[in-house]
Amino acid sequence: MKRKISVITGGAGFLGSHVADYLIKKGHKVYIIDDFSTGHKNNIKHHLKNKNFNLIKNDILNLSTNLACLKNCDYVFHFAGLGDIVPSISHPEKYFKVNVHGTLKILEILRYNKKLKKFVYAASSSCYGIAKVPTSEKDKIDPQYPYALTKYMGEQLVMHWNKIYKMPVNSVRIFNTYGPRVRTTGAYGSVIGVFFKQKLANKALTLVGNGQQKRDYLHVKDLARAFYDVAKLGKKGAIYNLGADKPVKIKKLVDIIGGKIINLPKRPGEPNCTWANVNKIKKDTKWKPRIMFEDGINEMLNNISDWKDAPLWNKKKIFKATKLWFKYLS
Repeated sequence: MKRKISVITGGAGFLGSHVADYLIKKGHKVYIIDDFSTGHKNNIKHHLKNKNFNLIKNDILNLSTNLACLKNCDYVFHFAGLGDIVPSISHPEKYFKVNVHGTLKILEILRYNKKLKKFVYAASSSCYGIAKVPTSEKDKIDPQYPYALTKYMGEQLVMHWNKIYKMPVNSVRIFNTYGPRVRTTGAYGSVIGVFFKQKLANKALTLVGNGQQKRDYLHVKDLARAFYDVAKLGKKGAIYNLGADKPVKIKKLVDIIGGKIINLPKRPGEPNCTWANVNKIKKDTKWKPRIMFEDGINEMLNNISDWKDAPLWNKKKIFKATKLWFKYLS
């Protein structure tokens, strides 16, 4: 049987690298396209000598229309993009170029790939804004920031290419994800990444608000399975929410990690709870989460040495981030 060919844009990032792991495990030949603006070579170094793994270092905006892997692939998983809220407010044009025009560039190259079985777009739950919970795919779209808007516009492009050009696509709206390789750099990284960076540096954990906010955390290995299942699905032009369907208090995360706490003011514009209604993806693919939150966090704690390459916590950056939140969102 001929080996399936999969392309992952942004494949050196947190999410994309885990999807690469899963696809290789499933016997796919994998091509990663990444410019390493946010991804890291450490995330994929274990595959570099694998004959079924190929790395293309390039910006998606600069890809050749004759790029062989995109002309001949079976599946494409599109993770490349910019993903921080506050910088998108400061530099919206940059986000539109990468998240919207970059997606258009990939779609236009793939439009002439007649053997493409599925294009899966990594969308964002931020498109719902301050949503009612649990949030279903039918709920109101209300982007609050340029980042959220550009990710939603990318999704709209994908769905339009399905409608007009009959491109086989599906979109997955990701809620909160955690696990090995979660980003720890910058002042706007995932709260889990920030907490682990602080833990490694023997610093206090910066708890925003009272910690009663809830987030729907899904382990990244469960996410990788979900993207694979959505790609293999015969259904086309579908949009799916992806989360654990089990919100967890931030304070519970703090308690599991342990250590001293520094309280920061609650940031205006942040939802008190994110909660994905995942009935649709469960029904269509039979997928369901397998990794319990406590087990996933404890596994990360047991392997905290893996975080030694992460930059040390910078208190000034954290407080600068909080100040920017109040400037733009109050």
